[in-house]
Amino acid sequence: MNIHNGGTILLKQFSFVMRPLLFLLLLLPQTLLASTHSDGWIDLTGHSIGRIALLLFCLAYVAVMSEEFTHLRKSKPVILAAGLIWALIAWQYTHVGLGQMAEDAFEETLLEFAELFLFLLAAMTYVNAMDERQVFEALRSWLVHKHCSYRLLFWITGLLAFFLSPVIDNLTTALVMCAVALAVGKGNYRFVGLTCVNIVVAANAGGAFSPFGDITTLMVWQQNKVEFSAFLLLFIPSAVNFLVPAAGMHFFVPRGMPHADGRTVHLRRGAVFIMGLFALTIATAVSFHNFLHLPPMLGMMTVLGYLQLYGYYLKTSHSSKGRNSHPEGVVGDVLPIGDERPFDIFRRLARAEWDTLLFFYGVVLCVGGLGFIGYLAMASQVMYGTLGATTANVLVGIMSSVIDNIPVMFAVLSMNPDMPLGEWLLVTLTAGVGGSLLSIGSAAGVALMGQARGKYTFFIHLKWTPLIALGYAASILVHQWVNAGTFR
Repeated sequence: MNIHNGGTILLKQFSFVMRPLLFLLLLLPQTLLASTHSDGWIDLTGHSIGRIALLLFCLAYVAVMSEEFTHLRKSKPVILAAGLIWALIAWQYTHVGLGQMAEDAFEETLLEFAELFLFLLAAMTYVNAMDERQVFEALRSWLVHKHCSYRLLFWITGLLAFFLSPVIDNLTTALVMCAVALAVGKGNYRFVGLTCVNIVVAANAGGAFSPFGDITTLMVWQQNKVEFSAFLLLFIPSAVNFLVPAAGMHFFVPRGMPHADGRTVHLRRGAVFIMGLFALTIATAVSFHNFLHLPPMLGMMTVLGYLQLYGYYLKTSHSSKGRNSHPEGVVGDVLPIGDERPFDIFRRLARAEWDTLLFFYGVVLCVGGLGFIGYLAMASQVMYGTLGATTANVLVGIMSSVIDNIPVMFAVLSMNPDMPLGEWLLVTLTAGVGGSLLSIGSAAGVALMGQARGKYTFFIHLKWTPLIALGYAASILVHQWVNAGTFR
């Protein structure tokens, strides 16, 4: 695809994706005066500063979607937009003597990012550590020697993503399954691209029927809108959301089998123990949140401390063990490949996808700024006040494909509309799986774009958006049918 054609496609997709935001911009009051509320908060939705901020956000996302053609890292435009948006907000608030209020709002938004950043950093470090210990290469070798076809591997990774994401979370699951897909599908970009799309859809769908599967489900559970056991009512709709597009993509997965190069790969020393530590992250993060009422991030960082200590042991015991010691785990026949290389935890930290982490920084701060301006609350009021709960909840999922689902769900919870359990389950479902419509709509999609750079891109995912949208619609209809009693 040449640059001219790519630019034409990009303009068309920008028109489709950003049309709701631009339409909202035109509907805003035409006054350039800001209104100040009794609590000191200033409604800037009708002010020129608010309009400029919304335009900056739209332009930043255009740059993100054009990364495939411009090769401009996606973190750069959103970081710039975030700084400019908050500078505009601070300028207006300082002008009227409320600079401290803007500072407090920024620090609250920054705290949300800090929790997300540290959670992701710990998860990415564990994934990189397992990759360095050849966990995924060993799994690839095992699958190849089991003579699994590309199509069977497509379904194995998808099903694993669907059933693992409710236990850990959709982002970590997607990272692990993507590493497996990259290892198995070496040299077959078509397989890797389709499998990554399937993994994103499966991970988001699986995370929707568990409080620990996604941050939005956790928020709904914490606000006591849905009981823990009630999330299981979303299992069938979530399965439909995953199976419908997967069944359609199945016929486009390449036939044949990955090339078996004849060699078998064994795990490096400490690999099994690191996998055990990674499993311990689940129990630690959940326990910190469930029993101690602390952020899951603290549990993740605590488990990162486990890895650091064990990495110290591997590093200091390296010389005494010798370079030809027997590996801890073996897949097939042993192939001496120098598994006793020293382990360095800080090299694993350095290999984290920093472009992805900085992209999250920009997105969280951009959306946090727009929310502080008043756009999210205004959109929620218009949706639930005029369109009705069901239509609004369906639109929440569509919005989450463009705007991160966390602030969208936060806006819905802040509005606290009077809805039955069925509607709260519906908005939980749509906010969780709606991000699958675009690769930039979910943390899993954004992370995989960084992990499988060039093999899984915005436009590769976009080709399958109609099929994913069909699964999105089918899951909503199935939920309304299977759980009809919860809508009363």
